Amino acid sequence: MTPVQDAAHMARAIELAAHGHGTTSPNPVVGCVVLDAAGQVAGEGFHAYAGGPHAEVVALAQAGERARGGTAYVTLEPCDHTGRTGPCSRALLAAGVARVVIAVSDPHPRAAGGAARLRGHGVAVTAGVLAEAAERGNEEWLTYVRLGRAHVTWKFAATLDGRSAAEDGTSKWITSAEAREDVHRLRGAADAIVAGIGTVLADDPQLTVRTGGRLDGALSGGALDGGVSVDGAGGREGAAGAGADAGEGAGVGQGAGVGQGVGAGAGRRMPLRVVVDPDARTPPSARVLDDQAPTLIAVADDADTDLKADLLRLPRHDQGLDLEALLRELAARDVVSVFLEGGPTLAGSFVRHGLVDRVVAYLAPALLGTGRAALGAAGVGTIGELHRLKFDEISPIGPDLRLVARPSPTPGTQPGREK
Repeated sequence: MTPVQDAAHMARAIELAAHGHGTTSPNPVVGCVVLDAAGQVAGEGFHAYAGGPHAEVVALAQAGERARGGTAYVTLEPCDHTGRTGPCSRALLAAGVARVVIAVSDPHPRAAGGAARLRGHGVAVTAGVLAEAAERGNEEWLTYVRLGRAHVTWKFAATLDGRSAAEDGTSKWITSAEAREDVHRLRGAADAIVAGIGTVLADDPQLTVRTGGRLDGALSGGALDGGVSVDGAGGREGAAGAGADAGEGAGVGQGAGVGQGVGAGAGRRMPLRVVVDPDARTPPSARVLDDQAPTLIAVADDADTDLKADLLRLPRHDQGLDLEALLRELAARDVVSVFLEGGPTLAGSFVRHGLVDRVVAYLAPALLGTGRAALGAAGVGTIGELHRLKFDEISPIGPDLRLVARPSPTPGTQPGREK
């Protein structure tokens, strides 16, 4: 295979992996393409839900004997341990695959080692093909493993002059129905939706997902139709996976639609709703406490409350709560990705402490002049301290724009927990 052919097949594996967004936590999403010895596609698979067969196993099952002497393209290094499923490295060996192409090495210390096992048994291994695209598609899980905390996407909607509400506090609706539907799609791909007590008291939001749309590749580095992928990666870049104990079901059969059979018992779930409420002021009648989704109220250690809700007590910090402790506690509850939808104060706190991993902004072609800014105090006293980001995507969505930006990556060293 030429480098161009390798890249093309890996791009397909990344695309397949994207179909797992929203159903795989606390495990990564993974895609796999298997070629026969003649270089023809023999099998495809992706991670659909935790506890099911891995992407490699799905693709190998579809390929059958055609996999012998062929090549497997996998978005994350095949796992080399036994959890709820067996090691993918041994499945590839048993299938007689002659070559394995990997996008990203598995950072999990207990799942890594698949590449070494394959090489030790005479299988040719090529690593690093489309690594950046695969990492981008699986950034939530990689943050979870490397930093030991949940990954945070901060979403806001604003006018072109950066206002999220008018002077009288009204904000419905700044952006279009198309943008709001997209927000629900992104919510549905997250493990938790986080809002502050100010938002709960002012708007009484329900914080649920109210769309049946597809979540595939919800925010994977590519642009919406007609949009611009700023980093040049293009397309819908899925995710990498197969670390801790990934479950990857739902193979793609010849002549079948992608995601058929996504499984048996692997339906979408409502994200956990999290309210950051240091003084426990959430009213018992708040809609966020209804039975439409699970809810967690994060309060201070010393908060006095008899609220009948699932409480998470955290240390006070910086006129609020210790947000990094919150993200670590959420990770301990298998929350890999957080969708932050609080007001400007909570958003400012997350930004100030370097806990925002991705920003999704919906900008409407409108001006307010006065009113509430989208972002509150973010620890910037002079222009030299501003938080610079890099645009990854600029996409039209209805009459509005969706902008996706990320700060410079911060290397992490603390691994997450195996599942």
